[in-house]
Amino acid sequence: MIRSSRSLALPCLLLILTGQVRAADPPNGGIQELPAIVVTGALPLPGLGLPLRDIAGNLQSVRGMDIGRQHAGNITEYLEQNLGSVTVNAAQGNPYQPDVSYRGFTASPLLGTPQGLSVFQDGVRINEPFGDVVNWDLLPLAAIAGLQVIPGSNPVFGLNTLGGAIAISTKSGSSHPGGQLELSGGSFGRKTWELEHGGRAGKLDYFVTANDSAERGWAEHNPSLVRQLFGKIGYRISDTRVELSLTAANNDLHGAQTIPRSFLDNPRQAYTFPDENQNRASLWSLSGSHFFSETVQLSGNAYYRNYSNRNLSSNVNGDVNSAIEASNARAAVLQDSYGMSLQLSRLGRLAAMDNQLAIGISGDLAQASFTQFSQDAQFTARRDTVGIAPYALVTDARTVNSNLGLFFSDTLSWNPRWSGTVSARYNLARVSMADQTGLQALLNGTHEFSRINPGLGLSYHPHPGLTAYGGYNQGMRTPTAIELACADPNAPCSLPNAFIADPPLKPVIAKTAEFGARGKLGATSNWSAAMFRTTLADDLQFISSSGAASSTGYFQNVGATRRQGLEFSARTVRDKLAATLSYSHIEARYLTAYRERSASNSSADGNGDIQVLPGNRMPGLPQNSLKLRLDYTATPDWDIAASLLLRSAIYARGDENNQDRNGTVAGYFLVNLDAIYTLAKNLQLFARVDNLFNRQYANFAVLGQNYFNGPGHTFDGGNILTEQFVAPGAPRGAWLGLRYLWYK
Repeated sequence: MIRSSRSLALPCLLLILTGQVRAADPPNGGIQELPAIVVTGALPLPGLGLPLRDIAGNLQSVRGMDIGRQHAGNITEYLEQNLGSVTVNAAQGNPYQPDVSYRGFTASPLLGTPQGLSVFQDGVRINEPFGDVVNWDLLPLAAIAGLQVIPGSNPVFGLNTLGGAIAISTKSGSSHPGGQLELSGGSFGRKTWELEHGGRAGKLDYFVTANDSAERGWAEHNPSLVRQLFGKIGYRISDTRVELSLTAANNDLHGAQTIPRSFLDNPRQAYTFPDENQNRASLWSLSGSHFFSETVQLSGNAYYRNYSNRNLSSNVNGDVNSAIEASNARAAVLQDSYGMSLQLSRLGRLAAMDNQLAIGISGDLAQASFTQFSQDAQFTARRDTVGIAPYALVTDARTVNSNLGLFFSDTLSWNPRWSGTVSARYNLARVSMADQTGLQALLNGTHEFSRINPGLGLSYHPHPGLTAYGGYNQGMRTPTAIELACADPNAPCSLPNAFIADPPLKPVIAKTAEFGARGKLGATSNWSAAMFRTTLADDLQFISSSGAASSTGYFQNVGATRRQGLEFSARTVRDKLAATLSYSHIEARYLTAYRERSASNSSADGNGDIQVLPGNRMPGLPQNSLKLRLDYTATPDWDIAASLLLRSAIYARGDENNQDRNGTVAGYFLVNLDAIYTLAKNLQLFARVDNLFNRQYANFAVLGQNYFNGPGHTFDGGNILTEQFVAPGAPRGAWLGLRYLWYK
């Protein structure tokens, strides 16, 4: 039952702002007992918080100290190895640019990938307005205080929340005083330093973290240089708190693409190169909260984000009648975005029932320019491209995105055993495009989408250690400028793609139902189980055109699709051993028949088309995944852990009818190790080994045409083979580091 008192409200606010109230991390990184009380935020902005028992969904929470203990290379590695129903693929060939999927929905850094997850940092939506992409390389791991994965099409999180939302909260000096310095290095030439420090001075507090990581990459031609900075200043007087934060990054990331199966004699080689992304970003965020009384709180934020991406990609020409073998494409996205949100929360009574009400409004505006230049090129014997002509302008377009949202959420507890939540959000989205060349007047125009999405949830608590729940909600995804301008099967685009005037696309509507239960077994064990089904109307998919690269194709509404499944997780602590298990089974299938151009599919007809039928599995998504982590405190100074990741087989993109003769890409399992040893009071030695048994595997595939069938895999335009292109996973890697800590 929710208590209406300042003694509860203020700690809840602090908990949501920081992800978890945290004393200094224990020097030995030892096993922690399960928290007795979990207060969670199920709203875009920090609020008063709800007990987990009132959340009608299988919400997953992670503390920043748990992320730091494992020393994963980046946040996506941690998500893949620890969170249920999360899978990752290496389609871009760079460890900082994976596609992250949750319950069959994706958050990807690749322009044009159909996005189905919304991602928030301290209440600011960080899906880039241009393409709704998520750049996982921009936020330092050390800045994360907590992370929550909110399941389903929760309407209060707004656009793109088809399968779920990821809410990240960052550290502050009040919650994380003291600091640490880390130095590490190891396989693939990786060298990293990382510094963080926080503290308080009267009513002010501060936190800053910075890092620099460089590596040559495990494959050829895929080095990475990642430089990240996060800083926050906070000011608190009485019942008011204000925070100003800056997140900045300056990263150079090279990819290795997918390679044909015939290249697997050396999985480190690239199909063609160079392929480079330069990401530059800065996010200024001003947030605040004020308690008007013991039960009424106003919170809000305002932000400015500047983002630029410069891409260089090498491509096979694909025109067998042309003497030009290749092309180089240079593309640039320059974006400025602004926004603000307000949320009013109130604890009280309604018709003799405990009630928590939140209402809010959000507005976002973004302006972006997209330019692309193309250059004729030839291949060398190493398959890199050499330009043979000047760069020529292909695209120069401007886009404007504006989004308005109005939402509310109301939770009632009519007795100690029952609680229910009703929520809704109105979204109004506009996408305007304007051609700057004067040659594509049909591109100019404005597209508008609006809808009210509802949500309902019911929770039953027969006793303090058990909760059963059920929920239903709806969400919407609007087509992005990239998709609206690349929807013609007769004119496939490469991504980042050229803008042309194409048929209009419909918004995607998601409807999710979920039923589940969670509970505790004593003070050191808990479990959760859930069944879910999300049905999409007018699902929007990227359709491969079966070129030489996985990024050539077009976008199409393909009718109805469905993701459904079940998931189970459990955690227990017994003396020195902690064990965490999660399993998920997800079926992602088409429900509507449609024809698709996929000439590289062996079952294609004479026109290069395939027939996708209801019941066919969607490509790229494994049906089964299992994760097991064992954490053992051998001595007070030594902690060692092993993680097992198992994934089942997937279909390749282009094999949407599941009939290609290459069949599926085999499943695999990986074992990783990590350990921490305390050398002195404030000095730790840590180590990590990924892919302990050096398994060879692939986690993504696409059907395409291989033009490199000459001696030594050199270019041969007269001998083109249809193959399955795969994204090989990284081989065994090991890293060693030192961490020096200081506390306040």
